[in-house]
Amino acid sequence: MPIGNRPGVSGILLVVLALLAAAAPFAVDMYLPAFTDLAADLSTSAASVQLTLTAFLVGLALGQLLIGPLSDRFGRRRPLVLATAVTVLVTVACALAPSIWLLIAMRFVQGLTASAGLVIGRAVGADRTEGAATARIFTLFSAIGGIAPVVAPLLGGVLVSAGWRAEFWALSGIFLFMFLGALLVVPESLPPENRHTTGVAGTIRGIARVAADRGYLGYIFAFALGFAGMMAYISASPFVVENVLGLSNRSYTIVFASNAAGMVLAGLVVSRLVGRFGPEPILRIGQRVILAAGLVLLALLVAGAPAAAVLAALFVLVACTPTVMGTASALAIGRARKSAGTASALMGALQFTLGALVSPLVGMGGSDTGVPMAVVIVVCACLGMAARWIAGRTAAPTAAPREPAELRPAGSSPRP
Repeated sequence: MPIGNRPGVSGILLVVLALLAAAAPFAVDMYLPAFTDLAADLSTSAASVQLTLTAFLVGLALGQLLIGPLSDRFGRRRPLVLATAVTVLVTVACALAPSIWLLIAMRFVQGLTASAGLVIGRAVGADRTEGAATARIFTLFSAIGGIAPVVAPLLGGVLVSAGWRAEFWALSGIFLFMFLGALLVVPESLPPENRHTTGVAGTIRGIARVAADRGYLGYIFAFALGFAGMMAYISASPFVVENVLGLSNRSYTIVFASNAAGMVLAGLVVSRLVGRFGPEPILRIGQRVILAAGLVLLALLVAGAPAAAVLAALFVLVACTPTVMGTASALAIGRARKSAGTASALMGALQFTLGALVSPLVGMGGSDTGVPMAVVIVVCACLGMAARWIAGRTAAPTAAPREPAELRPAGSSPRP
């Protein structure tokens, strides 16, 4: 809905932006069931196949740091449309790759360009809303985005019998749909007078200026640590549900889908509550609920509690994640609204860096225990609460220092 002088985000635009943000989960999870087939077809090792995933994640992190500042300089629409178009072409190249090394190279480029959906999607949302409205749509982003990690491996499992190339052809179709959404639905949300006319050195100074705000850093760490806790669950849940709780693979699929549905439902509820109570109180409550549920989960796993109790604690944990990620990201970008692309880029890079760091930790105790997963979730919750506390004690900047001419938005006058 419109807020002040900002036009707001329509339902169709919200869906397209959420779909663009789902590019990464689709590209990561969809082809996982075909790893064995891929290694056999290209006569390569499992380690080399794993590099296709690593290359994508590295490209994803670097791409956000590149595309975010570019979108502050050239606007949102042109970089988004161009990047999604290249993503389609590169994904087709992945499907046709004759060797593992070409596939690894194409996956790196795919990560670079697919990052535009994540970073620019958040920037467009910030450009068109403010305050509680930003927190509302960011919460819905997180909730809708929670569906992708469920749909992607299920679709990949259906296609695996047709070979690994079929996975990338299907992914090409998904990215083509995203490109059409970017081309036909996403408007230019950053007027020329608000763009930054900076070169490379100016871009670096802009990143440093955004990162110098302790309040912004506190909120992006709260956001990224919420995501890290979710990654701990995603990485360990197959082993916890099947090996520790003794459920079947089919039951795991049902559990995973139910938790994703809980994310969507909670996101819809919180998106209404945040307009009434504001993002900061909602973030605080969400973090407390996650910490409490994490401690209960840890106690249940240590005690060898029944599956129903463990699954109930997991459901609460997962369902509350959009609450934390949506409100924390909105509060972070709210402190750097004049450089929303750069702010979104730093947030996304930190998000996937922490997610990659915690994923190996949950397997340290082996595949027959869920205690490391619960410990990681509790630690992430505690650190996230500390980051939010620091951010809350840092006053919002009231007056920025005088900027050099090349750092000011085009057409603006020097600040007094």
